[in-house]
Amino acid sequence: MKSIWDSFRLDGKRSFVTGSSRGIGKAIAMALGEAGAEVIFHGSQPGEKLAATLEEAKKKKIQCRSVTGDLSDPEQVQHLISSVGEIDILVLNASVQKYQRVPEFNMKEFETEFRVNVGSAFLLIQGFLPGMLQKKWGRVISLGSVNQWKQSPRLAVYAATKSALCNLIQNCAREYGKDGITFNNIAPGVIATDRNQAVLSDPQQSAEILKLIPAGRFGQAEDMAGLALLLCSEAGSYLTGSDIPVAGGRQL
Repeated sequence: MKSIWDSFRLDGKRSFVTGSSRGIGKAIAMALGEAGAEVIFHGSQPGEKLAATLEEAKKKKIQCRSVTGDLSDPEQVQHLISSVGEIDILVLNASVQKYQRVPEFNMKEFETEFRVNVGSAFLLIQGFLPGMLQKKWGRVISLGSVNQWKQSPRLAVYAATKSALCNLIQNCAREYGKDGITFNNIAPGVIATDRNQAVLSDPQQSAEILKLIPAGRFGQAEDMAGLALLLCSEAGSYLTGSDIPVAGGRQL
C-alpha cells in the first residue's frame, strides 16, 4: 500500500519553470526537482544567477538543464517551446512589473507587461498542451498576485495582467479537466525577493506594508514551494481552477 508521501513524488515527470534563476521561480523549481522531477530552468538571457542556480540544482542531484529566451518576443517564445520539448508540468512564473499609476503609464510599457505576463502564457500553453493531451496528464500553474484582490494604485497595469492570467487559467481548467490536466493559479502576497527589495528596504514603507498583513511578516520565496508541489503531484489531482492566495492574509 502506498504512503501518502508517495503521492507527492514526481519521478519520471518533466517540468519547465519560467523565470526560475531566482526568487519564487527558483524555489518552486527546486522543490519539483527534489520531489524527483526533471527541471528545465529558464532565464531571459544567460547570466551568473542562472548558471549558479543550475549548479546548485545539480549538487542536489536534480536532473536539470537551462534554456533562455525573452518572453516579450513571440518568436523567442516559440523557440523556447521547441528547445524544451514535451513536458508534464508547466509553471508560468516569469513576469515584469513596473510601479506606475494610471496617468503615468504609456502604451509601450502596457504592451510589454501584457506580452510577458499574459501573451507568453497563451503561447506556452498552446505549445505544450498537445503533449499533455496525448498523455492524458498535465499540470499547469500560473503565478498571479495578491493585487487581484487588493489593488494597488501604483500597480494598475500589473494587477490587470495578473487578473487576465488567472481568467485564462480558469478557462483552461474548465476545458481540459476531463483530459487529466489541471490548471491552477497561486497568488503571492508581499514576498521578500529581489523584485521587492527597494520597497522593503525602506523602513517607513516596510512598516506601513507590514501593518496590512495579518500574519505579521513578509513571505519568503520558499513559502510558495509546498503549494506548488501539491498542485503538481497526484496528491493535488482533484484541484483545478483554483486561485489560491499565499499572502499571509493580505488578501482579506
